[in-house]
Amino acid sequence: MNRLFVILIMSGILVLIGCEDKPEAVEMEDNTQMSASMKKIEVLEHMNAAGYTYILANEDGNEYWIAIAQMPVEAGETLYYTQSMEMKNFTSKALDRTFDSILFVEGVSKDGKTTQQTRNPMMGSNPHSGAAKAEKADVDVDPVKGGISVKELYANKSDYSGKTVKMKGVVTKYNGSIMNRNWIHIQDGTSYESHNDITVTSDQTTKVGETIIVEGKLILDKDFGSGYKYAAIIEEAKIIKE
Repeated sequence: MNRLFVILIMSGILVLIGCEDKPEAVEMEDNTQMSASMKKIEVLEHMNAAGYTYILANEDGNEYWIAIAQMPVEAGETLYYTQSMEMKNFTSKALDRTFDSILFVEGVSKDGKTTQQTRNPMMGSNPHSGAAKAEKADVDVDPVKGGISVKELYANKSDYSGKTVKMKGVVTKYNGSIMNRNWIHIQDGTSYESHNDITVTSDQTTKVGETIIVEGKLILDKDFGSGYKYAAIIEEAKIIKE
């Protein structure tokens, strides 16, 4: 399968389809104008779960799985999409199935014109509303020596911005191998205003339920695009497991 790039607008980091030039238009048989970046697929199989439609797609003989916001589709039907984000080893709890690779796609249409958006699985129901508020876990973790708590971080985040911080907490959510990094949410039982967890990125792995120490740089108001917005995030963290 041809490599499908992750479509993420990352200020000064990633460029989607070129900076200024519009993508070339391709004349379709039904005279619909389709962007040269648009993908055309045939639905081979489909199933609905938890607000998504999972589709085994055929693109010029290449078969792969995609997920879109739930919509009615039929086997043999043709769909078009413009943007995609690959997730590896993605587990759908609703389907009780793990996909080695699946594309969460946006700009889905049946005619190459009218599109719909797909919710980002790492965010809430609205991918442009920022990171979803996490449910507060029943945990009580004392700060590591030389470290800070979730409450301290958010209460004085401007003081820690751009600096290396150390925190100890329980992993409440984990998504691996997305955008070449692992995404970790930790809580320690403290909170400040509406914030009770912190998101951490790392090239190291962990799992939900583990108590870990993370050490990395605190970045404020990080916007990766496509729904990845964080008031605060600890990036490129080192992880110590207890």
